[in-house]
Amino acid sequence: MTALAIDIGGTKFAAALVRPDGTMVRRVELPVGSDPAATLASLVRDVGAGVGDGTGTDGLSGVGIGSAGPLDAVAGTVSPVNIPSWRDFPLVGTVRGLLPGLPVTLAGDAQCMALGEWWRGGHGSRSRALLGIVVSTGVGGGLVLGGVPYLGPTGNAGHIGHISVDRGGELCPCGATGCLETIASGPSMVRWALANGWGEPGTPTDARTLSADAARGVPVAQLAFQRAADALAVAILTTAALFDIDDVVIGGGVSGAGETLLTPLRQAVTKQAGLGFLHRLNVERTRLERDAGLYGAAALVLKESR
Repeated sequence: MTALAIDIGGTKFAAALVRPDGTMVRRVELPVGSDPAATLASLVRDVGAGVGDGTGTDGLSGVGIGSAGPLDAVAGTVSPVNIPSWRDFPLVGTVRGLLPGLPVTLAGDAQCMALGEWWRGGHGSRSRALLGIVVSTGVGGGLVLGGVPYLGPTGNAGHIGHISVDRGGELCPCGATGCLETIASGPSMVRWALANGWGEPGTPTDARTLSADAARGVPVAQLAFQRAADALAVAILTTAALFDIDDVVIGGGVSGAGETLLTPLRQAVTKQAGLGFLHRLNVERTRLERDAGLYGAAALVLKESR
């Protein structure tokens, strides 16, 4: 049997058919567009055309969805920050309406990234506990413990972006103070750099440019990455102390900076680690890139095959 995997992001939707052996036989990606519900329907229709009789149900064992949050996995609703028209949107019910009779499972996008990395990124053979972190317009996280995604009662477990790493820091939109997301997300890094003199007239002031400047040695840009790395290390070590983590996998747009982020992050983790078991942490960038979330969403359905 085959799983239909759906990845709901703030700027794009992706879907794929994934077999139990991990083979991805069809993949479609679309921009969110002005009508996200119509985009979702088109995506499911396009991918479902590659299954059996073309109805999108023959040969499918179920649908797994990884979505940007916050979400309510019990109610099957999502409220992605970057999709204002979706507030408590009944995502699970909508997909069930598009594919009647199929079971639908919902989890967070970062949780699916973590599960995808564990299953198809080569971590499952050595990692008993994995933390996946998505560093992008926000900071999300997910946990895989003993090969099983830990979702929590509401589906929001692993929300590492809202661990407080600076009690005297700025107010987060979530209502707390000093959250990791206020320091380590792409927009937060750019905002801090601009406030400290970064940027030249006529040049882009985005996370990609900040990363390029840090890589070529611009001091303020490097400090922005160091600041983010220090904050990430606090959140990672806090999580590792609670769950005895083996591997930490970093994904999302900011992870594209590569060693510009990872080198200071590894150094900060080593410097801040106290207890001996925390020193074994392996921190690396995603191996599956943009497909990690799709593999994880498929694994929600194909866990029996694994």
